[in-house]
Amino acid sequence: MTQRIWDALIIGAGAAGLSASQALGRSLRSTLVIDAGEPRNRFAAHMHNVLGHDGRSPAEIVSMGRAEAEAYGVEFRSGSVVTVRESDAGLARLVVELADGETIAARALIVATGVRDELPDIPGIAENWGAGVLHCPYCHGWEVRGRRLGVITTSPAGMHQARLVRQWSEDVTVFTAGLGELDEDTVRSFEARGVRLVNEPVIEVVGDDGSIRLVRTTDGAEYEIDAVFTASIPVARDTFLDGLELARAPREQGGALVVDAMQRTSHPRIWAAGNVVVPFATVPLVAGAGAFTGSAVNAALVDDDFDRAVRS
Repeated sequence: MTQRIWDALIIGAGAAGLSASQALGRSLRSTLVIDAGEPRNRFAAHMHNVLGHDGRSPAEIVSMGRAEAEAYGVEFRSGSVVTVRESDAGLARLVVELADGETIAARALIVATGVRDELPDIPGIAENWGAGVLHCPYCHGWEVRGRRLGVITTSPAGMHQARLVRQWSEDVTVFTAGLGELDEDTVRSFEARGVRLVNEPVIEVVGDDGSIRLVRTTDGAEYEIDAVFTASIPVARDTFLDGLELARAPREQGGALVVDAMQRTSHPRIWAAGNVVVPFATVPLVAGAGAFTGSAVNAALVDDDFDRAVRS
């Protein structure tokens, strides 16, 4: 039996992958989306700053997007990709292998797998991630405005996050362990804004069902806190590309995939969009990038169709 060759294969069914699939489906392209079912924002109950969808759950947006894509003929397959390799079998330029051993051939590939969040190794953070432990004040600040907020810094960038959090509450405690001694100007500026600075390491975030009660430090002190902000380390979910040696940003900048103005990677048949390219992009930015990438892939396939017609 001859293996089907898809015009476009999309790995990832979050906002980027679904937006790309809609653009391709509407372009009459045979499109398959591989969905591992682990979107980054699955831990959050609601999304904000998403125009027209404020307050909806991430799961609801994904469900709506999938239904819209399916209406344009896009097909979906549950599974995890383990490797991608090149092919020269007819139209197929790439072959993707899934964890169950199935192989899928395609003319073009879009990587939209996003990232996973590597969290600080402190009891209570992972258990309350997305509920009482938050990462983005723009996404969650309104919901905890005016409450007792804590910021657990994981790098010097955490002080920037702390400055932002102060906009949403006058009661902010920043836990600065691991940053070393703060310079006088930093201390002065935070104290001027009424922010409490604590340099003892945090050993536990205490809460129940996503509701934070307190933060405990190594000296036994307990700080009554209603919500905690902290930063994760985004880790790209794209190890299946390792054998292709695609261009990436320097490791100290996160090692994200490098793309050109058309979202194409250093491989002529592979595009990428969303958090796998810009780890801190929000849902609207990711969705926009996905829609653009889907159009770019169709344009590349159009050129390929004309070239093949001339050669035949």
